[in-house]
Amino acid sequence: MPVFRRRKGSRAHLLPELDDAALGQVRRRVETCWARGSLDTAVMALMGDVIDDAGEDWDRRAHRMRVLAGSAGRALPGIWRQHSPKAPNALLLHAWSDLLHAGQPGSAVDLSEAREACRLAAELHPADPTPWTLQLAVLRREQRPSSELSAVWREIKARDPWNREAHLQALGYLSPDECGSSALVLDLLDGVRNAMPLDAPAAGLELTALVRAHLRALAPGGLDALGAGEIWRRPDATRALDQATHYWPKPGFLRHAQALADLNLLAFALIKSARITESATVLRATEGVATHWPWNADGEPLERFSHYYGRATAEN
Repeated sequence: MPVFRRRKGSRAHLLPELDDAALGQVRRRVETCWARGSLDTAVMALMGDVIDDAGEDWDRRAHRMRVLAGSAGRALPGIWRQHSPKAPNALLLHAWSDLLHAGQPGSAVDLSEAREACRLAAELHPADPTPWTLQLAVLRREQRPSSELSAVWREIKARDPWNREAHLQALGYLSPDECGSSALVLDLLDGVRNAMPLDAPAAGLELTALVRAHLRALAPGGLDALGAGEIWRRPDATRALDQATHYWPKPGFLRHAQALADLNLLAFALIKSARITESATVLRATEGVATHWPWNADGEPLERFSHYYGRATAEN
């Protein structure tokens, strides 16, 4: 029986777990338990088991932890940490939960406990890059000087050179919206472009940067719609789109936990660059599993995805 199962049919679904069926079962159990206002140790055991079942697939472990942190509210991770103060999974879920809540508008979450949780988790599970990735995320959230990121980045690269979450955190930190500039983003991309395998978990890094640049151009104070369109005619954008369109939709090419998220990203980018026929091929490869971002940039994400996905499947 396959562990990961995609939904069939033309109806679109917005699923945090994407095609990870085992994770989806645990997520629904967690959400149901909180809806009833009850919690038992079995739920914490289920969360620990589904994270551990990923083994040393660090990318999938991080994906499962992020989804559970987003579904568990603020109380459950704290309860699990109190119940299991030396369990790396409990420590990291608590840290990730704090990070997610710190990113909400108007939040005043103190990330000191998250930093301590990452430090303890790194000691308890030295091979895992996740504690270091979350430390990078904390430094980004606190807008710490770039000199503080260098040592953390080395620890991540030593454990998992193409860690998806870490690369996206670094991209966010270096962006002109946060602590960096367009030039620093280009430096990051230039540093990984030729070395990164085409099917690496972080393969969507350059497309993520391009989509963010496109959306930044459309934002108040940005270039304008014409300038946003010009982004997709640049040689680097054309090359990135051509390469991803050629490889990513092929069955089994992308095997990392958030492969469907990267296909959503590619479909969105192709639509924005007016490559509609190619976007339909990519949309069909998602088998109807949508992501919140980047579709939410154009409105209600499931509605926007469904609009294009319905047309793509009708043409098939």
